[in-house]
Amino acid sequence: MAEPSLARLSALFFGFLLLLATYSWVPGLHSGYLSGTGVRKTLGPDLKLRVDHSSAKPHHPLDPLTVQEIERVRAILLDHEPGFGSGSATIHSMALDEPDKKRVVKWKKGNRLPSRRAEVLALSSGQSHVIIVDLDSGRVVSDVVNPTSGYPILTMDDLIVASQVALKSIEFNRSVEARGVKLSDLVALPTFTGWFGPEEEGRRILKVQCFTSQDTPNYFMRPIEGLYATVDMDKLEVIKIVDKGMVPIPKAAGTEYRYNVQNKPVHMDRINPISIEQPEGPSFLVEDGHLVKWANWVFHVKADHRAGMIISQATVRDSETEKPNSQILMFTNVERTGEPRSVMYKGFPSELFVPYMDPGELWYYKSYLDAGEIGLGPAAMPLVPLNACPRNAYYIDGVFASPDGKAIVQPNMICLFERYAGDVSWRHSEILIPSADIRESRPKVTLVARMATSVGNYDYTFDWEFQTDGLIRVTVAASGMLMVKGTPYENVDDLGDKQDESGPLISENVIGVVHDHFITFHLDMDIDGPMNNSFDKVHPEKQRVPTGKSPRKSYLKVKKYVAKTEKDAQIKLSLYDPYEFHVVNPNRKSRLGNPAGYRIIPGGNAVSLLDHDDPPQIRGAFSNNQIWVTRYNRSEQFAGGVLVYQSHGDDTLQVWSDRDRSIENNDIVLWYTLGFHHIPCQEDYPVMPTVAASFELKPANFFESNPVIGVAPIFEKDLPVCRPFASS
Repeated sequence: MAEPSLARLSALFFGFLLLLATYSWVPGLHSGYLSGTGVRKTLGPDLKLRVDHSSAKPHHPLDPLTVQEIERVRAILLDHEPGFGSGSATIHSMALDEPDKKRVVKWKKGNRLPSRRAEVLALSSGQSHVIIVDLDSGRVVSDVVNPTSGYPILTMDDLIVASQVALKSIEFNRSVEARGVKLSDLVALPTFTGWFGPEEEGRRILKVQCFTSQDTPNYFMRPIEGLYATVDMDKLEVIKIVDKGMVPIPKAAGTEYRYNVQNKPVHMDRINPISIEQPEGPSFLVEDGHLVKWANWVFHVKADHRAGMIISQATVRDSETEKPNSQILMFTNVERTGEPRSVMYKGFPSELFVPYMDPGELWYYKSYLDAGEIGLGPAAMPLVPLNACPRNAYYIDGVFASPDGKAIVQPNMICLFERYAGDVSWRHSEILIPSADIRESRPKVTLVARMATSVGNYDYTFDWEFQTDGLIRVTVAASGMLMVKGTPYENVDDLGDKQDESGPLISENVIGVVHDHFITFHLDMDIDGPMNNSFDKVHPEKQRVPTGKSPRKSYLKVKKYVAKTEKDAQIKLSLYDPYEFHVVNPNRKSRLGNPAGYRIIPGGNAVSLLDHDDPPQIRGAFSNNQIWVTRYNRSEQFAGGVLVYQSHGDDTLQVWSDRDRSIENNDIVLWYTLGFHHIPCQEDYPVMPTVAASFELKPANFFESNPVIGVAPIFEKDLPVCRPFASS
């Protein structure tokens, strides 16, 4: 029997992590405006700055753990029971245990940093540990064992070991070879099991399914259907093999997606290369690696093991007292006399829920909670310059801990760039006064913070886009490969009345299984301060005009309702019963007496149609509503709970909200779930074109008037003159 290739998973799934794990630090590549010492440096698009992470230090209370700090946490844990010194305990995630919110809000640059602490999720002898390590005192200050059901986030080692255990099974290998697949072409991919009861109870398990990479790197399109192995991760043994018999393996032809090896003709005219040039360089400033200043915005950005990217302490300057100049980038050199006003303390994707709609034995368990089960940070590959991020982008690395506590660096994980796509900030042309020659229009230039993560077959891109009018747009874009199912059928005409209930035929022998995507965002809105916010439901209500009072028969009247408790703020969106939803500070009034606020504007959305007693929906109960508001609690960060893998759903946003705490005039957190149902089609094969969903956070009586009314337009003299080279 041929020796199976045990490195296949690491090479094809998250192999990049293994490469990084061999280094104590990896230099990041940066371009843009940098400031670490108060001196602004301009770097052109072809220049690179090497960042020595081995000597980096924190400058802000919310800065992520540095390489030195991660190594110090590791050293402290080596002397801590249970089992770190002996190697029997493993670290599953390590992140900054953020200081108390009040201390962070009061902190000013130049002040001493609050005590630095690390939160470590670890596993030892089948027990989950939530450990707090104080870096200042050099000791473990808290070690809570099994605080809820579930296990810590999986590590890359878990995935590799599960594959190795399955591939050591003679019975499993015989089933693979019986299908004509060489073990050297085999890709054994562990999949997450969810929680359905007795089989998962009291032990950590992974299910291993297989694909073949023969003649293609796109093994996801060549599933070995009808076969999987269940691996007990505590005993490192196969406890179950399911073999439902032979199903034709889809062909390799047509699955290639790499540009340099494709030979498929593209029937379209060539699109010339395009780039937005900034002859004076980008107008944003990054201080100390994480504090971003652009136009009228200031915010903190960092990479995170679980959330991927976190935006914190977003403030916008009230432009009523600002003096914008005529630069193209609007507020480039503005005299910063306006008041910086708090908008959001912290925002990030809290959880992703992706349930597949096939109840059969080989598929029922496929309902993923990606942030809590594998983490968006470790799966974030380096962004591709000029294709994933434009010229003059600034790149930020991620720094994480490996299972043995050593620091690894994900280079170029986040990028910052300015975007201009011909969009209009505001405009008006006067047509009703013939003698007036009024044509006013302003360009919309925005700043984007981007992170992309490759969670197995799917790639998600997260954009936080800041506008000078105070709006924040959050977009999630999905691409990558479908999770497909093998079938004996090659044409829909062959199906007759046997059409597969799990999804449509998208290629010969390939079923695209129907599934959902739900992404829940944690949005700690602090409108003009953290302690005095409320949640208003603004309702347009139809009124009937009394007979004889007007030629009209009906009209809309707006009524406002203040949510008193958390259950008042469990919102299901409806086109036929519309509301606006505002987070307001009732203690900060405009000159007209309106409370300062921001409203959340949903984009296209979907709702989960699963029954609430369905095990995947119990764990993904945060998708039961599109909007929630909870009272701030620093332990309630992730909508699926602290320990998500094989959790029972006992520590979710639904559970917290059902406590029905008071939220009026308080420190509150807004949660928003965006989603879409995905019914695959042929165009999704072999790689899916990007589909995106978004929402907006928009000022509502926050400013006294349009904050960008005085911004100058662009004139020809502001732009560089580009001419072709003279011919020789």
